[in-house]
Amino acid sequence: MQIDTPETRLDNPWLELRRLTPARIALGRTGTSIPTNAQLDFQFAHAQARDAVHLPFDHAGLSSQLAERGRESLLLHSAAADRHSYLQRPDLGRRLSDESAQALRDYADVNPGGVDLAVVVADGLSALAVHKHTLAFLARMEEQTHAEGWSLSPVILVEQGRVAVADEIGQLLGAKMVVILIGERPGLSSPDSLGLYFTYNPKIGLTDAYRNCISNVRLEGLSYGMAAHRLLYLMREACRRQLSGVNLKDEAQVQTIESDDPTMMKGNFLLSPPED
Repeated sequence: MQIDTPETRLDNPWLELRRLTPARIALGRTGTSIPTNAQLDFQFAHAQARDAVHLPFDHAGLSSQLAERGRESLLLHSAAADRHSYLQRPDLGRRLSDESAQALRDYADVNPGGVDLAVVVADGLSALAVHKHTLAFLARMEEQTHAEGWSLSPVILVEQGRVAVADEIGQLLGAKMVVILIGERPGLSSPDSLGLYFTYNPKIGLTDAYRNCISNVRLEGLSYGMAAHRLLYLMREACRRQLSGVNLKDEAQVQTIESDDPTMMKGNFLLSPPED
């Protein structure tokens, strides 16, 4: 690796762009290679991403914090017995273990009648994301679900879980809707990104076409408030139209930056308001 020196270092006119994004742009070069600092930053980010994938799920700590807020939680496990199985066999992470499925049936027998929304939290590919963002997001989401008068399940914590495990949980609980908060696959600038997946009328065997995804929920990405706003829009529309997935588009109304109108504008908040 060539070491940076005043003689080999070249000016980088694109450097100002790095203030606008965490993406790896405008890294510069030293001779025919990237600068040493950029290479070391890349190796550090790669290590963070690997650590996020293998970080154990602190379900006990999360359950304790939920209890302090007055929220009941249930701990379940997918059919993947350990992290190695989870990474090698994605199909096992999509179903509950036999013991967990029976435990959830027993809970549903004691608490019949179903719920409007089953709330699931799974470690996914980044337990770090779940640890950092779950409580803050749930606080925002529950403010709005309570205002709508929707009933919620206990927070179902799933070890070694993937997205589709929420459909089985929703079906066993007799839930009208289910949302799963799950750690997304880490990127080199986002090892702690939380994803939300929403399904109306959940049941085993549904494909991704029946789910709506809200991704990159974190402080540097989509805010908790905006994510909750989008999720509540999807939930309202799903109840009205009795569907979710590719046939349900996210057209949540948000305030545009350019508009002085206090009313909410429809569409992407990054775009200019429509012309009259």
